[in-house]
Amino acid sequence: MTRFEIEEKIVSMLKTVFDPEIPVNVYDLGLIYKIDVSDLGETTIDMTLTAPNCPAADFIMEDVRQKVESIDGVTSATINLVFEPEWDKDMMSEEAKLELGFL
Repeated sequence: MTRFEIEEKIVSMLKTVFDPEIPVNVYDLGLIYKIDVSDLGETTIDMTLTAPNCPAADFIMEDVRQKVESIDGVTSATINLVFEPEWDKDMMSEEAKLELGFL
């Protein structure tokens, strides 16, 4: 499986991870900043949260890690929580904006 195919599977899997307080997945919310997959399947994801003091931060990050590690071709997943650049609603997909009433 190519790195590109693995990245596609990761994106699909990230679309199944939700912030418990928002009915939109973390990918469409624009919370995923970077996905890197090495030739050995080691995956690093940089992500943020809608708010730095999000009470569900640990739950969301663990959900992302477990789901990404379950993908065939991924040997490990490291999830980095970053706050640069700061998230804002313009980072959301059109679908997410529509779902949350921003359009």
